[in-house]
Amino acid sequence: MFSAAHFITYGGDVCEPLHGHNYHVEAEVHGPLDENHYVVDFIVVRDALQEIVDRLDHHMLLPTQHKTIHVVEHDEAVEVTHGRRRWVFPREDCVLLPVANTTAERLAQYIAGELTQTLEKVSGQRPARLCVAVDECDGQWAVCDQHWGPG
Repeated sequence: MFSAAHFITYGGDVCEPLHGHNYHVEAEVHGPLDENHYVVDFIVVRDALQEIVDRLDHHMLLPTQHKTIHVVEHDEAVEVTHGRRRWVFPREDCVLLPVANTTAERLAQYIAGELTQTLEKVSGQRPARLCVAVDECDGQWAVCDQHWGPG
């Protein structure tokens, strides 16, 4: 679980007000059993996922690849504009994400990518399938389901 602030665009290019969520994250790892007779050590997945959500927790999540939300990083602040709207946040309060929008779907995809990298480092191989789900509001789930092989 992590808590963070964000805003997204929807309906084409309508920008919603700044707000926050208490996000919940789940991960499923699929693949063949290893010599220990499991796909992956649960502790490794738990710790990796915790490290990822800790980096997001209590921050302003900002998309760096959005077409109309412009994010400019300065030494001590991050300036964000969308049309006539403008926000300035302390740099240490922001996480700049390589996503097009900070939707639950894109957050799930980002977290899945980070988790995949960690699992590859630890095990030396990518899982056959990784499914990461992000809940932003008690039952509003977005899922990133990635397949790389049988599993």
